[in-house]
Amino acid sequence: MTDTPALARRLGTGDAIVLGLASMVGAGVFAVFAPAAGAAGWGLFAGLALAALVAWANATASAQLAAAYPTSGGTYVYGRERLGEWWGFTAGWGFVVGKTASSAAMALTFASYALPGQGWTQRALAVAAVLALGAINYLGVTRTALAARLLVAFTLACLAVVVVAVLLRQPSPAGTPVVDLPGGPYGVLQSAGLLFFAFAGYARIATLGEEVRDPRRTIPRAILAALGIAVVVYALVGWTLVAALGPAGLAASTAPLRDAVLAVGLEPLAPLVQVGAAVASLGALLALLAGIGRTALAMARNGDLPRGLAAVHPRFRSPHRAEVVISALAAAAAATLDLRGAIGFSSFGVLAYYAVANLAAFTQSGDERRWPRALNVFGVVGCVVLAATLPWPSVVAGAAVLGVGVVARQVRRGAGRAA
Repeated sequence: MTDTPALARRLGTGDAIVLGLASMVGAGVFAVFAPAAGAAGWGLFAGLALAALVAWANATASAQLAAAYPTSGGTYVYGRERLGEWWGFTAGWGFVVGKTASSAAMALTFASYALPGQGWTQRALAVAAVLALGAINYLGVTRTALAARLLVAFTLACLAVVVVAVLLRQPSPAGTPVVDLPGGPYGVLQSAGLLFFAFAGYARIATLGEEVRDPRRTIPRAILAALGIAVVVYALVGWTLVAALGPAGLAASTAPLRDAVLAVGLEPLAPLVQVGAAVASLGALLALLAGIGRTALAMARNGDLPRGLAAVHPRFRSPHRAEVVISALAAAAAATLDLRGAIGFSSFGVLAYYAVANLAAFTQSGDERRWPRALNVFGVVGCVVLAATLPWPSVVAGAAVLGVGVVARQVRRGAGRAA
């Protein structure tokens, strides 16, 4: 590992929880319920429960590992330490490319609500959002945490108003719910894989391990707290959307919460939904960029990415070069990628990341072990099954990009030995 300066420990438990929530709430509420309903119909609730169970297994693994290895990089570091360099690289590469796609998805979601319609102006706004929030991350993690706290508070307040107002008008779907599973069990699994995209935000907490005070206590608490809050929020919002639109209407919607308030005659709330969606997406994007930058920092320290990305700014104590490069790549992705395709691609990369986390946690014993190994086994199996049942273009693209990363690393290693 290169001798680079350490990041500063400036975050408390509340800051860590907020950064995790910022990543999850923006992604889940405004981006994944429609494709999940299209895959599974009423089965999206079974998919949500399965995604939450897999996320819980992954969260316990991440929390257990983060307590033992409180440094930047998350599962990239855990995989290297517990399983070997190649496992760590696979996890880190999957995280970086998957979450870069997530960043593009959040930027596009922001632009679609902030500037309805299509065209180059919407793409330009998405790119501008990435660059602006990348600049905030450049200035240091305390600015990131403060901005995330404000964004999450506003988002949750907007969601509370919408959920209460819609359910007071229409507390349950008209008629008796019919068990309509258009994709059968496979569709339920596919919806779970898509909905898992919404739960992956707690990874951001682990990747910030070098900047959290008392990380052995703070990180496990923050991961599980953020996940628990997110599960409750998703369940409430999911039921609200189905109550207002029904599974078929939800599947066809490009802006589900806005369509939900319109469907029950609450037109005055539509602007609030529009603003809330834009703000939530910005919160998710902010935390995503922070997490990717820290993982890139850890990989660069070990030579798995260019070592110049391991630099830490002398004043802001941020991985400033990594932040600049990641922001540029995310901006390019926002200018070119399709929103729903980005969600599936991101889910594949992140599920690979968490499969490695569960394998690494399985090897822990003694005082390091906090939860039974059976959870790690369930987590690995769950990640593999959900990744395999994602839409096939996402599976093919995800596997190809992971393969390209592995081959490129092998080529670099071969060139290094030859020199």
